[in-house]
Parts: sequence; C-alpha cells; structure tokens
Amino acid sequence: MKAKKKYSVPTPSRAATGSMPRSSRVKSSTTRHRGSRGSACTRSLLVAGSCLAATLMLTGCGTPAWISSVKENPPNWLTPYRVDIGQGNYVSESMAAKLKEGLSKDQVRAILGTPLLVDPFRSDRWDYIFDIRRGDGEKERRRFTVIFKDDALSSFGGDPLPKEGGEGILPSRPAR
Repeated sequence: MKAKKKYSVPTPSRAATGSMPRSSRVKSSTTRHRGSRGSACTRSLLVAGSCLAATLMLTGCGTPAWISSVKENPPNWLTPYRVDIGQGNYVSESMAAKLKEGLSKDQVRAILGTPLLVDPFRSDRWDYIFDIRRGDGEKERRRFTVIFKDDALSSFGGDPLPKEGGEGILPSRPAR
C-alpha cells in the first residue's frame, strides 16, 4: 500500500503578511518582467528623441526665405505700438496772436511759457523749440524766436505755426 502524501498548508511568510519592510521583500516575477519591458520602451523613446533633436539641429542650419523676409519686414500686427513723443515748448498760432510789441518779459512768459533756450550771452533773445518724434520714425522740429529790446518785446517769428491746439502737431493716431 502506498503511503498517502501529506499535504500541508503553507504558512504565510513574514514578507507576505507585511510585517517586513518593503525594501527587504522579494519582488515577484511580474515585476521583473515589467522592468525588462520598460527598458525596451525607454530605448525606443531615447532613439526617437535623438532623431528629433538631430532633425531640429539640421533644420536650424538652413533658414527658409520666408522667415528672413518676416524678420526684415514684420507684419503690422506683430510690431509694437510706438507713441508720438513731443518735447519742448509748443507754440500755436493763437498764442502768437496774443503777442504785441512792447510786452514785458513776464507777460511774454505768461503767454508762451518758460523758453527752452535762453542765450547766456544775449539775454534779449528767447528761443522756443518744439521737437516731435513720431512712432513711424519721422522727426520734426519747430522754432519760434522772441527778441526783446530794453526789456520790452520788439520782434517775434519763426517756423509756420499750427492753427489751434496740438492736433496738427500731435494727431491722435488709431491703435493698430
């Protein structure tokens, strides 16, 4: 008669019950299989990334013609808005109409404002200079000179003056 095999129920090990720290547990075979498969994916991603980097470096060597034309002459919506900049004393035709011969220096200063330039060697001459630099790069300069004799206004004149207000000199441009 054959002896019957005694089957024993395996007792769970310490690693299976969780009483051991995770770092000392033995990894299962599925984990090993997944690790080898992951290295193949990593290799293929590395090859694809290398090909992409090489392609980008080679396309940087030759620039298409349309890119250089955009650099030289960018579209209007791509350029920043540049403000018109006015500096100096703005003198209009209506301000000049208030001047009369015989006015004192204080009266002229009240009408036209403080002059931009007072010649230290000839204190009887005041120069009112107005510069404007437009956003499109155009520059313009207007001069108006006032001459005194014995601290009284004797003559005035200069470049053609705008009619009224600063609209002729600083027109409001629409935003792009």
